[in-house]
Amino acid sequence: MSNLTRWNPINEFEDLLERYNRHFGLPSTRSGNENRDLFRRSDWAPAVDIRETAEAFEIHAELPGIQKEDVKVTVHDGVLTLQGERKKQEESGDEKNHRVERVYGSFMRRFTLPDNVSENDINAAFKDGVLVLTLKKVEPAQPRSIEVEVH
Repeated sequence: MSNLTRWNPINEFEDLLERYNRHFGLPSTRSGNENRDLFRRSDWAPAVDIRETAEAFEIHAELPGIQKEDVKVTVHDGVLTLQGERKKQEESGDEKNHRVERVYGSFMRRFTLPDNVSENDINAAFKDGVLVLTLKKVEPAQPRSIEVEVH
């Protein structure tokens, strides 16, 4: 079975701490020019389930309260990127929020595709706040042998 994404719990903890600090206006805990800029550009990340069948991988992403026009799915160099934005409704003069627990703003998730997935055969369906991406499997490219002539 191929992995679609690598999970590192330390990175998730650091990202959570960074978002906490940013929320309360505290200085960043990160230093230097790091390649992990996902949560610098994202305010939150949707929960996903990844399933595998004999024919395909399926990614189910929870995107409640988001319009399909606000979601973008791209594939480049073996990486599938899911990004978009949950827009916050502004308060009007005659109403006010008593509690806001949902997270608003931009989001991004990236998944490294296994070798047996066709980048050109990915389907997306959006219904009831769930985005389902179906990634069709293909036979991985077999190494070919090249005959070497001796002169």
